[in-house]
Amino acid sequence: MPSKKALIRRPGPRLAEGLLTHLERETVDTGLAAEQWEAYAEALRTHGWETVEVDPADDCPDAVFVEDTVVMYRNVALITRPGAESRRGETAGVEEAVARLGCSVNWVWEPGTLDGGDVLKIGDTIYVGRGGRTNAAGVQQLRAVFEPLGARVVAVPVGKVLHLKSAVTALPDGTVLGRIPQLDAPSLFPRFLPVPEESGAHVVLLGGDKLLMAASAPKTAELLADLGHEPVPVDISEFEKLEGCVTCLSVRLRELYV
Repeated sequence: MPSKKALIRRPGPRLAEGLLTHLERETVDTGLAAEQWEAYAEALRTHGWETVEVDPADDCPDAVFVEDTVVMYRNVALITRPGAESRRGETAGVEEAVARLGCSVNWVWEPGTLDGGDVLKIGDTIYVGRGGRTNAAGVQQLRAVFEPLGARVVAVPVGKVLHLKSAVTALPDGTVLGRIPQLDAPSLFPRFLPVPEESGAHVVLLGGDKLLMAASAPKTAELLADLGHEPVPVDISEFEKLEGCVTCLSVRLRELYV
């Protein structure tokens, strides 16, 4: 029976100090960010997801982007070793949370680095972005954990964006959404749908035809609605200033043993 649990972690007081790689720094309204985070969590709950709040990591400005700390496949958790050293303190609380949920826990070890935002799962295929935050040793360790469980791991070069899922996510039927200018190797995806806005490349599958996506992508929402999907827009403007998107604010656990 599929599970619908989502790990989330509320933004900390140092949010505005979050790392930037491809964007110029803008002023982040931390009060508005807190409101947007609450609305994001409520959108998950409204569509049947049980939110599980991970312990705060207030010394880590990027800790709200909880997806980067763990990769899930079935009920197996791979605790990452983030490519940015300043983010490595974020993983302890997530490790505790997935252990409490009964997950089998594995770890990425030095010299490997892996960010969860570099991992896109489509069925039993796991695409992993090899780029600035995830190195070759991290890709190898991910393979070693998940391929024995039946996963097929495909490494994808990432050089134009922060993470693989900064550029692509996937619809329920496996069609990959993205912007061609942000991709190094779009031909690696067998079914690809170009979208008109950068933030339109990011969807969270809520169940059925419902897609959680950023309010900053109205043209993409219209396109997806025309194709029979139901966009559920949320305003995450303050997190977008920090290179965040709808996927990185939660970890969806769909295949726990329940």
